Amino acid sequence: MKLKTLIASGSLVFATLAASPGANAAGTLNVALHQDPGNWDPIATFLVSWGAVGSQIFDGLIIRTPDMKLVPGLATKWEFRDLNTKLRFTLRRNVKFHNGEPFDAEAVKFTFDRMLGDEGKKGPQQSNYNSIDKVVVVNPMTVDFIMKSPDPVLLTKLSGYGAMIVPPRYIKEKGSQYFGMNPVGTGPFKFTEYKPKVNIALESNPTYWGGAPKVDHLLYRFIGEPATQAAELQAGRIDVANQIPLAMIETLKKDPKLSVVSMDGPVALALRYNTQRGIMKDREVRKALTMAVDRDAIIKSVLLGNAKPIASFQGTLSFGNDPALKPLPFNPTQAKAMLQKAGVKPGTAIQLDFRGPDSNFREVAQAVAGYLGAVGVTVSLKPYDTNVLLNDIIPAGKTGEMWQNQWGGWTFDYDNTAYAMYYTKQRWNPYDDDAKLNALLHMQRNTWDQDSRKKTLQEISRYVADQALEMPLYSLNTIYGLNKRARNLDLPADGRFRFVNATVE
Repeated sequence: MKLKTLIASGSLVFATLAASPGANAAGTLNVALHQDPGNWDPIATFLVSWGAVGSQIFDGLIIRTPDMKLVPGLATKWEFRDLNTKLRFTLRRNVKFHNGEPFDAEAVKFTFDRMLGDEGKKGPQQSNYNSIDKVVVVNPMTVDFIMKSPDPVLLTKLSGYGAMIVPPRYIKEKGSQYFGMNPVGTGPFKFTEYKPKVNIALESNPTYWGGAPKVDHLLYRFIGEPATQAAELQAGRIDVANQIPLAMIETLKKDPKLSVVSMDGPVALALRYNTQRGIMKDREVRKALTMAVDRDAIIKSVLLGNAKPIASFQGTLSFGNDPALKPLPFNPTQAKAMLQKAGVKPGTAIQLDFRGPDSNFREVAQAVAGYLGAVGVTVSLKPYDTNVLLNDIIPAGKTGEMWQNQWGGWTFDYDNTAYAMYYTKQRWNPYDDDAKLNALLHMQRNTWDQDSRKKTLQEISRYVADQALEMPLYSLNTIYGLNKRARNLDLPADGRFRFVNATVE
């Protein structure tokens, strides 16, 4: 689709949304999230649970709707100039941050100067936007993004996470640490209270530029155990559960007050190999371990069919997915022979690290351990608090031989996953340094040609599979448990809620 057509289409969608009734209706929408990100600063996060809340508090220049359309947000239009080396945004007028501070071009410049500077280096978002050289204020309602290289996924990236626009004066006065605990944005809901690891409360922004939300309050409760989310849903104490035990889906469906929604999602799971440790240094060993595990059986018996097999670390919705690439076959006999040939002795012990609160994956990890035990490899399972695993263990290169690798791929573009996972010295790549892979990853980022990108991304997926950097497991369906009293939820496949139109009966 041409850019002008995209802008026109986006403007039409926005006009329709803005014309809808904006009257507030009394009530609180209660939402369960599996994880507390611990910091609400947009540049400090990479977690879906942040997006589920942050998308209510903050706006980007662009908004992506649940049906994957890019529509105007804090920018009313955008256009490429000077042979695609400049991206000009016309900004929305008369918008204020929740603290009364005006939104303008200086706020956009401050947001990106901050993210691309020393403050941004402290978090995981900076690398997503390194194609931007600088942001230049043209006038109070116009900014130019000067590009130092192409970024074919930039428009989508500007609709989420690190690109959320933040208030300059508030951050300068209060500091980044305070801002991370007391966020202020321009979004449809305003922050009111945060109790770490317990809940975060928001209230309707009655002057929201897109029309006031129809519920007065949002309360997010952090409930790490899916069974507890399901129990709270059944008890009527939450309206939306973002993780429920798969074994309880049919039970919840039978409750007349509840419903379950399952859709294709962006979340893929794999077991990443520590290629610098023990037997995992051998590519043939890594391939053998992959062939020793019956992933189809795990999907059927453990996940009850709520997932799809993958050959690379992405699902079928991902741009760059190669349908011709097939998973390594389940063949324990061949796997055992390959291990023997590689000199792996029966009883060799390895460690598998995983997110402890994730009961669904705990069963998957137990099944993997069983399959590997059948070919002579003893697996010890080590659960971690999710934030500890993600922030302290993996980036520091302190994992066991295998670890749970789960990625949302919220851009629905393989670049978002592959660059973060495989490029040298990225946060999620503590072990591998592959010049060929680096070159391919750079190549697909350095062009606006989407057909060329797709070919390169597919080559990357084939190369990673050949190197056996991970054991691809499956892409998960996005599943929500719902109380039927909550309506018009506009549920997204990527978990980034935006409850502007939601109502509670």
